[in-house]
Amino acid sequence: MVRVVILGNGVTGVSAAFRLRELRPDWEIVMISGESTYHYSRPALMYVFMGHMRYEDTKPYENGVWAEQRIELVRDWVTHLDVEARTLRLHQRGSLGFDKLLLATGSKSNKFGWPGQDLEGVQGLYDLLDLRRLYANAENARQAVIVGGGLIGIELGEMLHSRGIGVTFLVRERSYWNNVLPPEESALVNRVIAASGMDLRLETELDHIVDDGRGRAAAVVTKGGDTIPCQIVGLTAGVHPNIDLVKDTSVETGRGILVDRRLETNVAGIFAAGDCAEIVQPEAERNLVEQVWYTGKAQGRHAAESLSGETAEYAPGVWYNSAKFLDLEYQTYGSVHRQLPGERNLYWEHPTEALSIRIVYGDDGVLGFNTLGVRYRHEVCERWIVERRSIDYVLEHLGEANFDPEFFQRHEDSVRAAFRGATV
Repeated sequence: MVRVVILGNGVTGVSAAFRLRELRPDWEIVMISGESTYHYSRPALMYVFMGHMRYEDTKPYENGVWAEQRIELVRDWVTHLDVEARTLRLHQRGSLGFDKLLLATGSKSNKFGWPGQDLEGVQGLYDLLDLRRLYANAENARQAVIVGGGLIGIELGEMLHSRGIGVTFLVRERSYWNNVLPPEESALVNRVIAASGMDLRLETELDHIVDDGRGRAAAVVTKGGDTIPCQIVGLTAGVHPNIDLVKDTSVETGRGILVDRRLETNVAGIFAAGDCAEIVQPEAERNLVEQVWYTGKAQGRHAAESLSGETAEYAPGVWYNSAKFLDLEYQTYGSVHRQLPGERNLYWEHPTEALSIRIVYGDDGVLGFNTLGVRYRHEVCERWIVERRSIDYVLEHLGEANFDPEFFQRHEDSVRAAFRGATV
């Protein structure tokens, strides 16, 4: 019997396990995680902290499903990978051999060597261990400083703000998340953060974190010389692939664990998928690292197919992501803010409310969409991009994409009128 070991029980590992069971009902599947026995939804952690959900509610599957699917769950940390012997050394349970291995080890929060970054009260926000730290750190906290302007940072800010803890953001860029958002959307997010009462300090960088004399954070000092008292420092300046386990092995790495289009590493029978994987693209300017939930799920399913012996190559498909900036919902589809040759943008923003729509198009059809405060249907936007629908067609059928609740005000007529006047 073939034994497949999956290291990591996030969305990538779980998607791989279920798909592999469909394809290979007679194989042995073992899934290892030191963090938790059962799979849970990482994006839901903020709602647990804010009291909107229980931890039990974050588990998409009943506990009994794993036994029904004959997927063995091992709660332990892997301390060493022996590629030649094809074994994993576990912290508590000795060694475990494998015939095939899937590395789905996810990401780690970025640290940039700031003095004081290892003090108590300083943390990222990625997994259950971080959530437990946050409960402890927030117990007597009055002020927090969050370093970094991205999606994890805004989540952490909202979590702490909901507890009455004052929040200051240190963002080195000129505008919030402007390496991803076009200028207008980034400016809109700036206004929403400022209106919440949180302190947003742009073009401001962390210099060091002050020790209170007992090994705990007491303040941060910016590169401009400002001292900001705080009891919590959130380091949310992005994440990087977790490649620690393979660093001293023959498995090749770059930013992440290097894999081909089948998601196999340079070592036969060892695969990687999700946040930790870096897909080699010889024809492109750089390799592909995808670190969002839906690509993790897609890569997990494809890795299972490759593990089972199928030879099809992974195709990324139309880019999609969604998030929230406090109460402001964000969706993006396709190519936006890449400034490609021939790319044209239509942008509409409500005069008084936090609502905006951007459509990016070229001579060959529509390329992408951004929406803030307006919900669009994933399947409609994706279909229009795949079919290369013309901008005129999209404007004519714009209402088909809207997915706002029944009694929300609709803005298609004003959007269409503004866009028609701008198209050339």
